[in-house]
Amino acid sequence: MSILAALMHGLHLFLPAWGMAALLAPALVRWRGVGKRRPRALWASLLLGWCGLSMLGMAVLLLGLWWSGRDGRMLTYTALVLVQGTAVMLWRSR
Repeated sequence: MSILAALMHGLHLFLPAWGMAALLAPALVRWRGVGKRRPRALWASLLLGWCGLSMLGMAVLLLGLWWSGRDGRMLTYTALVLVQGTAVMLWRSR
């Protein structure tokens, strides 16, 4: 396997976690007054939320790969949605 093929495999493994994190990251931001006074703080908090959810999602996908022995199982993707959604729910309930 070439380096490019290995990078593409890694990209396709983690792309669902990054996509879900991008969809859920705006739910982590406290929108009231952040964008008007400090636009950099808004982007920084979006990026921080995306990074945290991405790391959590990548861990779930790696655990699913280890558990089932294959990538792309629906059980793994269901766990990804449930774990990232629960993390957002717990963060917002603080």
